[in-house]
Amino acid sequence: MIYKCTSCHQKINDPPVPVWLCPCGKPLEVHYEGEREVRPIEVDLKESSLWRYESVLPQIKERVTLGEGKTPLISVGNNTYVKDETVNPTGSFKDRGMALAVSMAKAQGVETICLPSAGNAGISAAAYCQKAGIQCNVFLPEIIPESFKKETDRYGANLVLKGQTISDAAKAMQEAKEPGWFDISTLKEPFRVEGKKTLGYEIAEQMNWSLPDVIIYPTGGGTGLIGMWKAFKEMVGMGWILEPLPRLVAAQSDGCAPVVKAFQAMEKSTEFWENSETVALGLNVPGPLGGRWILETLSACNGIAVSAKESELEMMTDEFRGETGINVSAEGGVVWATYKALKKTGWIGSNDKTILFATGIERG
Repeated sequence: MIYKCTSCHQKINDPPVPVWLCPCGKPLEVHYEGEREVRPIEVDLKESSLWRYESVLPQIKERVTLGEGKTPLISVGNNTYVKDETVNPTGSFKDRGMALAVSMAKAQGVETICLPSAGNAGISAAAYCQKAGIQCNVFLPEIIPESFKKETDRYGANLVLKGQTISDAAKAMQEAKEPGWFDISTLKEPFRVEGKKTLGYEIAEQMNWSLPDVIIYPTGGGTGLIGMWKAFKEMVGMGWILEPLPRLVAAQSDGCAPVVKAFQAMEKSTEFWENSETVALGLNVPGPLGGRWILETLSACNGIAVSAKESELEMMTDEFRGETGINVSAEGGVVWATYKALKKTGWIGSNDKTILFATGIERG
């Protein structure tokens, strides 16, 4: 594997282990030998998890897996589909990234990990660390619903509650961090993106190696959006799919919309969103580390960033549940509101094949 910095573009062939950020402090991206060489489609059809795409993932002798991936793509009419990530082992799309991040951490000899979370990532990390035999320290905002605490605790993680946002929890983690703790915060290690990119491969396979015109993705840290675009570019390079590629939509709540603000101002990076507040807990990420990377991705795919009204999220979430039959969390309401708004303006045309994401269950 070769690593390339997403900011200074330095190539690193042999980074310190465990692999973390570039020396400049920005995220690294994984690249593979021969990734742009045309080759036949290679999918392990006997494997019913994301590991069916082993040929385009890091080679790991001992996988830490709970059966994540291979989630349904459901038609809801009008050229519109929903990718249902709620059926993953811990109920959210976070399992894809954690499967790779924890597998690689174990392979690199990590014994203790730590991360801040808005809820789902902490639950997922706790579950995969329990499977791997790795100690897990999860830092959550104090306002997190009790259901998230109980579920994280169920997997034996050490819980710390601090502040009102994931950024507050991250600051508390840095203060408490002990030598030997490996920080797997969003984009601080490169393998969560590799797990999330399987969304792109899965969508292509489910659509008979073609792609939709538009994908609407609820965006907090942005790993999934970045990962899917990475997958699409890889598949083009290998000759598995043809361009044009989908236009990606970063959907946020107007209670925390740093990506939307930067996109509309045509900035190259995001600024910290002060006093963030949204019921879509996974989108309450006021200072995404990968802000520049998200904006570069939106530019590359002719995409857009859109904010939904926080005051309408409860209604929009109920509508989305009614349309899909999925007990989706409030992030789904953000996706549904964004879809309706873009249909109304014509940015999504009547013939555009569109995929919406249900990223996690409503935990109550």
